[in-house]
Amino acid sequence: MTALDAAQTGASPLPTPDWSAALAEHGRWLRTVVSARLGERQAVDEVMQEISLAAVEQRTPLADPTKVAAWLYRLAVLKVLMYRRGRGRQSRLLGRYAERVRASGTDREAGEPIGWLLAAERADLVRRSIARLPRREAELLLLKYSENWTYRQLAEHLGRSEAAIESGLHRARRRLREALADQIEDTDPQP
Repeated sequence: MTALDAAQTGASPLPTPDWSAALAEHGRWLRTVVSARLGERQAVDEVMQEISLAAVEQRTPLADPTKVAAWLYRLAVLKVLMYRRGRGRQSRLLGRYAERVRASGTDREAGEPIGWLLAAERADLVRRSIARLPRREAELLLLKYSENWTYRQLAEHLGRSEAAIESGLHRARRRLREALADQIEDTDPQP
């Protein structure tokens, strides 16, 4: 209902959220969602700007202002899909090329501690395994462990039930273990 409609019907207009405050409050976890769905660091800022612009330019007020987080989540998912569609084949080709360049240019300086090297290899192994997961499962894992959220917090922010979050995380952890095992088998030297 617009302000004009409200004035004509005598109803009070729905309150408009303070989008700059809402985006500041929810920006960190939204960035994690976008990052999990895109897998391209350079694109996250561009999509976050699109989300901010769409929120500020929103034409229809929210029916329930307490559901801002779930609305922003759906908006983020939509903007990610639009970004991916817009980039199309060119983006996929550039992404593959950048990945090959990064993989081939991993020479490290001599003399760094072995612990750092092992930690970097483990992080790379986990990163590659997460990239093999379906986007929604990767998103759940990243939000759970990077934001340290409870099932309730995940459910509130993503607009799902706690049971759906619990089963989704269970499935995501199982698939991550399988992907890690596959990665380890692929990297083990053959006798």
